[in-house]
Amino acid sequence: MAANSELSEGELKREEESDDLFEFGDDLELNQFDGLPHSSRYYRLLQERKTLPVWRYRHEFMTLLENHPILIVSGTAKTGKSTQIPQWCAEFCLSAQYQHGVVVCSQIQRRQAVDLALRVADEMDVNIGHEIGYSIPLETCCSNDTILRYCTDDVLLREMMSDPMLEHYGVVVIDQAHERTVSTDVLLSLLREVLLQRPELRVVVLSAPPASDTLLIHYGNVSRLHLDAPCAGEVIHSNSSSAESFYSALRLALEVHRSREPGDVAVFLASEQEVLCACNILTKEASRMSASLGELLAVPLCPGYSRMCPPIAESPQTSRRVFVSCSQSEDLFWSVDTVTFVIDTGVEKRLLPDPEGLMQALEELDYLAALDNDGNLSEMGIIMSELPLDPQMAKALLASCEFDCASEMLTIAAMLTAPSCFIEPPVGMATEVMRCHMKFQHPEGDHFTLINIYNTFKRSQKEPYFSQEQWCEEYFLSCAALQTADAIRAQLTDILKRIELPISEAAFGTKTNALNLKRALLAGYFMQIARDVDGSGNYFMLLNKHVAQVHRLSGYGAKAHKLGLPEWVLFHEYNLSDNNCIRTVTQISPQAFLQMAPQYFFCNLPPSESKEILQHILDSDGTGNARTKPQAAAPETKTETAEAESHDRCVIQ
Repeated sequence: MAANSELSEGELKREEESDDLFEFGDDLELNQFDGLPHSSRYYRLLQERKTLPVWRYRHEFMTLLENHPILIVSGTAKTGKSTQIPQWCAEFCLSAQYQHGVVVCSQIQRRQAVDLALRVADEMDVNIGHEIGYSIPLETCCSNDTILRYCTDDVLLREMMSDPMLEHYGVVVIDQAHERTVSTDVLLSLLREVLLQRPELRVVVLSAPPASDTLLIHYGNVSRLHLDAPCAGEVIHSNSSSAESFYSALRLALEVHRSREPGDVAVFLASEQEVLCACNILTKEASRMSASLGELLAVPLCPGYSRMCPPIAESPQTSRRVFVSCSQSEDLFWSVDTVTFVIDTGVEKRLLPDPEGLMQALEELDYLAALDNDGNLSEMGIIMSELPLDPQMAKALLASCEFDCASEMLTIAAMLTAPSCFIEPPVGMATEVMRCHMKFQHPEGDHFTLINIYNTFKRSQKEPYFSQEQWCEEYFLSCAALQTADAIRAQLTDILKRIELPISEAAFGTKTNALNLKRALLAGYFMQIARDVDGSGNYFMLLNKHVAQVHRLSGYGAKAHKLGLPEWVLFHEYNLSDNNCIRTVTQISPQAFLQMAPQYFFCNLPPSESKEILQHILDSDGTGNARTKPQAAAPETKTETAEAESHDRCVIQ
């Protein structure tokens, strides 16, 4: 009897330990989300999660979520709200057997959406792409089993175009609401209207403490849960003006370094331009300091530069890192536990959704036939919204299905959506790099050159002697960018197939294909036409009357181009800050422009010599309507068709 009594006490002790271990949710050893036994790693991560500041608010959060349609959670970084709260929302949906839907959590950056999904899948002990997934522009890792999905705010906003009531979701989590991106602001506004028609829906807004007051005003009398910071730091305010904030922040960072107090520094500035300028200044000033202070490393953290952050293990213990960032990328370094000092200028430069800009955007959508007479999306606009591309590229891709050149336009869209494949030439190798890139140049223009590069890159996969990476190194091209373009092209192809649009067989290199490609490009980019006004490369843009040069990486920008500069061109983008250049340029005929541009767009062009030339071409047509009787871009005659079919396909020159 004594032995039995002792055994019972041991069993009771183990049961008490088990209850404490399974405090997170169900006290079963099976994972409540996939029905499989938990791994040992799950329990280790569970203990880490319990140390997060947000954990002690779990029961309070679940109670508020159950009883209120909108819940605002305010807290500083490192509280764990971005990983734990979406998991608790998944538990909430599971308790209702997903009758009202699953969980989606929006982020403002692609990297954050992916990283959070990977972390949460690890903590929940499930597989990424199954129970936990993510969706970012042109990349989706989800399945029908997904119960919690992280996505960028623009992806979720695009999803609302086809599902305005978000019927698939029971809880919508809007993270980083304090960043005030256009997509997040629009989502917050639309969700308020959705809740009126879906009272069972739950909306959870995660924000920094100052911004939560603004959200309360926006949503009215709603519940708010404030998360205390893990440790309240000392806050010191400067009396310098906003105009002096940039240099004041840098001086303070250098003073911290001179103080020899341990810890890295985080500096918030107003823009990416200030971030890069600050890093240059800090690096220069650090080189003048005494070596006894240790090394000072300036690390820019902003989109496109986060890879420059050295791994923690590789940084010397005697060095101090100064992470310099603008507010949109502040969360990129909060995972670094060594940040002790935070310097915030309190200002930010942004391009605002102002009334004039909004009207211009609506006007452009109207020119693209994406809006109906009431200002709603037209049938064309609805189809365009299915494509994760800017409206002009979406319209060009749809037009290519009509002009039997979709295969080539898919390549152009992918190459222009992915990062640039051209690598900046190393010091002293500019001539060699240009010589390599010129091998791909196509006489019709840069859009055709991109097809040449992609096609040759794909053929390099079949080379038995060297890898794609080696091929890209040989031609000074970015292998990562080309692989990204390949993935984007595959996804765009799947979308066209899903919406049942025809994809023609590849015919790149024929005269007919070249004409059709230009017509498809003009269908989307007729607003981006320029004319060389003096034969020296000074291109006058018809829409805004600015004059710009062709970018040096363009085939037309190369001095060695044998064919000279075309008079009329279509360009992909205009960048005032990049030496006032137009990039990705292809020659066109004015007749083709008149054929594809809407008549009311042409009539609204500002007066100029170029417009007078176009008007003369219209008048000389005899019908007064270039659309009904196009000249250079008209369908080919039998002779032209035969000539096009016999035309040799382009090869690398």
